[in-house]
Amino acid sequence: MIAMILAAGRGERMRPLTDHTPKPLLEVGGKALIVWHIENLVAAGIVQLVINHAHLGAQIEASLGDGSRFGAQIRYSAETLALETAGGIAYARPWLNEEPFAVINGDIWCDYDFSRLPEHAANMQARGDLAHLILVDNPPQHPKGDFCLTGNRITSFSTPVAAPNPESLLTFSGIGLYQPALFESIARGSVAPLAPLLRAMIEQGKVSGERHAGLWVDVGTPQRLAELDAKLRKEAHV
Repeated sequence: MIAMILAAGRGERMRPLTDHTPKPLLEVGGKALIVWHIENLVAAGIVQLVINHAHLGAQIEASLGDGSRFGAQIRYSAETLALETAGGIAYARPWLNEEPFAVINGDIWCDYDFSRLPEHAANMQARGDLAHLILVDNPPQHPKGDFCLTGNRITSFSTPVAAPNPESLLTFSGIGLYQPALFESIARGSVAPLAPLLRAMIEQGKVSGERHAGLWVDVGTPQRLAELDAKLRKEAHV
């Protein structure tokens, strides 16, 4: 399986930290955010990685190299300007093969077990799904969530459901599995968000999901970065 780590964002809410350092290279617990992902993927047996970048991308390549020191094989998809999530994935398609692939936001921290992804990918193919999303409980900054999870199926807010259980309204973690066909309509090099594609496929019943009950942090502000750093250092006795 191939995994793509999204690292092209500017990180406006993290300024001034991101004025001179790309957001995925900001450190928590003594490691860059993106290094946590790489090490966890490799530990799960997923060693073929694609990383896209735009803002200060040369720093990312210089820091991570070809991935060999992590036991990984890294290819880079350099964007002149950030193409948003779906656009970035479509631009990197030449390196993602024709099997389901994983995509992980580079600016989150999560203890999700990546070794589960290959089984989920096989289940996707068997069911004809185009995506599988890992959802988490709604954080304080996003109380309304993104999607409704019923069993292992995801429905959007626009799906007619009678009084959905509030506990089934969850937030997208930024970790997902996708079939290449999901991005066929996106011209390579165009700017395109992911949400419209997902919502269209959800309406067609083509998206599965699961709730991750472990630790997940959207490292979107300097305060959250500092809080996560303190937590990880305390746990590791750093």
